Amino acid sequence: DLITHVDGTDIRDRGLSYAVNLLRGKPGDPVTITIIREALKLPLEVSLVRAVINVRSVRWRLEGDVGYIRVNRFTERVEPGIVDAMNDLQVKSSGLLSGIILDLRNNPGGLLDQSLILADAFLEHGRIVGIKKRGEVDQLAHNASPGDMARGLPIVVLINGGSASASEIVAGA
Repeated sequence: DLITHVDGTDIRDRGLSYAVNLLRGKPGDPVTITIIREALKLPLEVSLVRAVINVRSVRWRLEGDVGYIRVNRFTERVEPGIVDAMNDLQVKSSGLLSGIILDLRNNPGGLLDQSLILADAFLEHGRIVGIKKRGEVDQLAHNASPGDMARGLPIVVLINGGSASASEIVAGA
């Protein structure tokens, strides 16, 4: 499918941000988009109602006895999300988790403090990240505090070419 118009305005060759700005509006207000679908000969008009979309930053599930945790983006919801995930996984596994998969693939990053919180959630001690100028000692260091939520379980961190920023901090730690 290809969206060609938003409320009658042609968005082809205008760029993504232009289209997004036209789609945004007051929650509850209608917006009409025109779609071209290869299988249809005529354009298709679809009316939508704008709404606030709350994206969950953290999703999780139990795969056998392994906890799978997906962090989509580092927002202020990561800290409560990771706590909920670990508590729920412990309950669902009857306390018998054998490991954790932390999936940060295609995560573009986000808030630095949330990456530090996530890394610290699985570390007992050690440096999470340090910031320094070339040839100087650390100007700013963030270290883990005691309290590994995984209680020493093996952890696999998944990243790819779409993982950046905060995701790299967590994977490196």
